[in-house]
Amino acid sequence: MKKYILPSIIFILINFIGLAIGGIWTNQGVTSDWYNTALKAPWTPPGWVFGAAWTLIAITFGIAMSKVWRKKDNELIVLFILSWLMNLLWNPLFFLLQSTGLALIVIINLSLLVFAITHYIRVRHGKWYLFCLPYFIWLQIATSLNMYIWLMN
Repeated sequence: MKKYILPSIIFILINFIGLAIGGIWTNQGVTSDWYNTALKAPWTPPGWVFGAAWTLIAITFGIAMSKVWRKKDNELIVLFILSWLMNLLWNPLFFLLQSTGLALIVIINLSLLVFAITHYIRVRHGKWYLFCLPYFIWLQIATSLNMYIWLMN
């Protein structure tokens, strides 16, 4: 298990760096007048849930990717990089530009990408895919929230 500690820390840090950049690009985000006056889904969780979910995702997805890194599964590393970049792209589209339709396209594609990552980790690396499930599940919730805002506003 020691052989996964350093790669896990590195991937977790990469994920938290992505969250920090996304936070900067979110601008006022959830405290903005635009977001506060938007019609949101009745199932929209309280704000603290977003932080807790993304913290869990950064950690668990980082652990999954450490296995991929140790096994030198370069195809999955490329998919990880693409998912990281798509995740970054969503924040400015949704919050800064308020382009909920483009953000929806990005998050749907991100969901498909994370599904592919999860599937390929399951096929190639066994039970390590379980560490991807929080991300995939959260993306389904986030996609539904994005879609609701896009449809109702």
